[in-house]
Amino acid sequence: MAIKGMNHFTVLTSDLDKCKAFYIDVLGLTEGYRPPFSFPGAWLYSGDQAILHIIAGRPLPADAQGVIDHMAFTASNLQSVVDKLNLHGIAFKLHRLIGQQTWQLFCHDPDGAKVELDFAASEPEPKMGIAREGLNK
Repeated sequence: MAIKGMNHFTVLTSDLDKCKAFYIDVLGLTEGYRPPFSFPGAWLYSGDQAILHIIAGRPLPADAQGVIDHMAFTASNLQSVVDKLNLHGIAFKLHRLIGQQTWQLFCHDPDGAKVELDFAASEPEPKMGIAREGLNK
């Protein structure tokens, strides 16, 4: 057996609507088909691939991050993302990856899961607008 790619991440949420709003309205994923499970949740897509599964209706663990430190997505239009995060009052940290100059932006979803967004080195440095540098969690 050989791993051929990443299928999806699953996050638990205490508020399904708030969690979906973050990943859809702020990060641009779309909600799509989800089998009729007996518990609440959503499958969020990038194109035709369901890459994030959200599960609601279960208690959150005491350490919400667990053993996985963060999830990372390839993204585009850094300025637009910075503007959306500022608009929604979401704290973030932005820096360039040493050696590659890729932009890395880190923020947290409403339940504390750390999200990394990676942007091409060719993207221009964004105007930060309202200072939101730093992570709350």
